[in-house]
Amino acid sequence: MKWILAAALLLPLISVSCSELLEPADAPDFGGDAGRGKEKIAYYGCGSCHTIPGVIGAQGLLGPPLTGVGNRVYLTGVLLNNSDNMALWIQNPQAVNQLTVMPNLHVTPGDANDIASYLTSLR
Repeated sequence: MKWILAAALLLPLISVSCSELLEPADAPDFGGDAGRGKEKIAYYGCGSCHTIPGVIGAQGLLGPPLTGVGNRVYLTGVLLNNSDNMALWIQNPQAVNQLTVMPNLHVTPGDANDIASYLTSLR
């Protein structure tokens, strides 16, 4: 009986936590330009590893497809999908996961914001 009462008391907290997790992907503010981001995706060669809708030639199969990435709650399986985390991952993937095969392409902060803006539009 105590477990049922404890679960009933925690349920509202769990619901609040889940809605907070969904909020960053629902209303991102990357401060970048999606049009430039699309160009920068091609410039940095992201499509060599990823399939990215709307980017000509972006049919890579090494990394995960980025279709619908704007709807995802997590990036890389560990980061909440928000502007700071997306830019961090794009700029320096090894800072997030030392074992990742995603290369550090030395993307500038401005370009990372633009790329994040485009990727977030993929819903």
